[in-house]
Amino acid sequence: MKPFLRPLRTPSKLSDSVHRQLNLYALAAGAAGVGVLALAQPADAKITYTKTHQIIEPGGHYDLDLNHDKITDFTLVFFTSTHCPDSCVADLYLKPAAGNSAIGGGGWCAAMNFGSPIGPRGPFQQGRCDLAIFRSTTGHGTGPWYNVKNRYLGLKFKIRGKNHYGWARLSVISATATLTGYAYETIPNKAIIAGKTKGSDVVTEQASTLGRLALGRK
Repeated sequence: MKPFLRPLRTPSKLSDSVHRQLNLYALAAGAAGVGVLALAQPADAKITYTKTHQIIEPGGHYDLDLNHDKITDFTLVFFTSTHCPDSCVADLYLKPAAGNSAIGGGGWCAAMNFGSPIGPRGPFQQGRCDLAIFRSTTGHGTGPWYNVKNRYLGLKFKIRGKNHYGWARLSVISATATLTGYAYETIPNKAIIAGKTKGSDVVTEQASTLGRLALGRK
């Protein structure tokens, strides 16, 4: 795939206030038993899940169509600078289509754990958000998605003008991103649990506890 030709943007450092806001979201969702998930009748819930194995390397991108309507909802981009190989910078970021967004803050996409709630109360990041940045000069990287396995993007996107919630599961290891699955809730404005692939979103004590880990922290 051809790389996207656009200047590299250095994301801002996640501030203490953004940390607190995101933590408050996770804690509030857990303390309330993720009440928003319980609003719809379990019988109404219908999750559409797609298993996949898409590898995205520096210089490539992947168009994510959550509901298979042939409209790109998000694009995962692995941008590389033009100074490779001496001082190469590889920037993995998410580019939402107009009206769509992902949970995060401060220019970063949150790396959510399995069981985290994704719904109307989420702190959604408007516009592009970065996952990780890799530098060849040091061999190291930075960002919430740097060297993580099976974490989740919390996604909000539109179908016929109505908000739907979903997730995408990725592993980002050694400057290679692997997308292994994604899903969305077919009921408009109904929340979903990260990693949930079928059935109703029945909130359990375990799910409420995991909701506190929305930022991917242990």
